[in-house]
Amino acid sequence: MPVNLSKGQKVDLTKGNPGLSKLIVGLGWDTNKYDGGSDFDLDASAFLCGDNGKVSSDADFIFYSNTKHSSGAVEHSGDNTTGSGDGDDEVLKVDLSLVPANVSKIDFSVTIYEAEARHQNFGQVSNAYIHIMDATNGTELIRYDLGEDFSIETAIVVGELYRHNGEWKFNAIGSGFQGGLYALCQNFGVNV
Repeated sequence: MPVNLSKGQKVDLTKGNPGLSKLIVGLGWDTNKYDGGSDFDLDASAFLCGDNGKVSSDADFIFYSNTKHSSGAVEHSGDNTTGSGDGDDEVLKVDLSLVPANVSKIDFSVTIYEAEARHQNFGQVSNAYIHIMDATNGTELIRYDLGEDFSIETAIVVGELYRHNGEWKFNAIGSGFQGGLYALCQNFGVNV
């Protein structure tokens, strides 16, 4: 049975699951019905950061145009441009055993593609969540439902995996940003 988290909660991931290294990080959402005239295209991404909370290079930003980290530690499943259907809308595979030593945390985010041009924000998105599964057997380990706390934001840092005393933990962040992907990239030190 998965651990259901609230914003700000942290939980051990590997301490209670010895040998756990291959994860599936699934993100999903629904769009509210509104008369905006444009489809929603939400995009999941990951930032592999050092202790300073920044990437060491732009290659540490994994998203629809850079789908696999050079270490093989994080791989994006590809861009889902509609978000239709049930289940995860976008998936990132993580192999904790391959995460480079200089990476102390992996932040997961969701942004709205062309949000400003389409006049869209996370106030028009519902049922957003992140969950982490054991890739070897599909068991859901952690789930964090974001709730409806966002109105004008166009990007959200959903949560992060981070190292602590040789173990991996998960932090449910749920922090919104205005300015979409550009703002997120600036926050994590990616050159845009």
